[in-house]
Amino acid sequence: MASSSPTYCSPFTRAVVNSMRKLYPEVLADKSWDNTGLLLEAPFNPSQHRPRNSVLLAIDLTKAVADEAISRRNSVVVAYHPIIFRGLKSLTLDDPQQTSLLRLAQAGISVYSPHTAIDAAPGGMGDWLCDIVTGCFISKPHELPPAPAEQKPIPQLYTQPTYPQPTGITQSPPQLKHTRKTMHPSQFAPEGCENAGMGRLVTFSESQPLSTIIDHIAAGVGNPGGIPIAIPQGSSVEDIRIRTVGVCPGSGSSVLMKGVSEIPDLMFTGEMSHHEALAAIEQGKVVVSLSHSNTERGYLHAVMKEKLQNALQGEWESVRQEGLKTKKLEMYEDGGCEVDVSKADRDPYGIMIRRI
Repeated sequence: MASSSPTYCSPFTRAVVNSMRKLYPEVLADKSWDNTGLLLEAPFNPSQHRPRNSVLLAIDLTKAVADEAISRRNSVVVAYHPIIFRGLKSLTLDDPQQTSLLRLAQAGISVYSPHTAIDAAPGGMGDWLCDIVTGCFISKPHELPPAPAEQKPIPQLYTQPTYPQPTGITQSPPQLKHTRKTMHPSQFAPEGCENAGMGRLVTFSESQPLSTIIDHIAAGVGNPGGIPIAIPQGSSVEDIRIRTVGVCPGSGSSVLMKGVSEIPDLMFTGEMSHHEALAAIEQGKVVVSLSHSNTERGYLHAVMKEKLQNALQGEWESVRQEGLKTKKLEMYEDGGCEVDVSKADRDPYGIMIRRI
């Protein structure tokens, strides 16, 4: 009987995984509940039409993102949120998410999910949210795509849903003087990640108007159609001043409100429950909650795309040169690599604005 050929993922995929692990060490992820790392390792067959040396960044691996990756012939999807959280008893076409995974594997596309490793890493999402509230940078303006010709008429009372459209950064306004620290330091931070951990606390040198910080947040995340905010009853935004800001991407109440000596004046996160928000404003605090992934997606455009592109270029060149010594595969002759952000990825929630 003839022996079967060995099964392995593409050398370029290994370069992507190595680059991600160097930028965002997996040991920083909260493994008590999170599921991070290489979640789908697609087999590589050099005799077939191979994917391009390219990576697609997204927050959520939806069907639309999978379609995009397949049409672009990407080698890897780096999906921030893990599409696999719990053990699977089957992998079938009856489940839409599993269908996406099976289609990606068939196309030779792997999936890597870093999640809380990016939250905790120095220069990760936590620090990016600090940069936003302190005015370090703002998003580039973005033009929404025109509505398709076959779209039904807009309802009389409300507009179509709109979604934040972060695309990068422009020249920053003056940075507000501040200090920042990690709220829950990582216990096993590797060398070079000494400030890693969950949540960041910004302390301004002088208290700032809440309206100024709101303007920074809106610009930094792509100017959403509205800013969900909870303030103490009897107060107005114009009168509130903020000295401390706690930031956490995604769902941040457990990070910002538990195990801390004092709750920050303002908590900036993706989502917080009704009762947690009530508890905060009853203590005179403010909550800005933007819908879960709207505190995450802009990081892909503003920071991660360039960081991964730079790291991957060096990593792929090293893998490529080593491969050229032993295996004369066509893919090793291609020294290019590309990192892009998904255009299909978006938060499930949009904002419908009532017409006057």
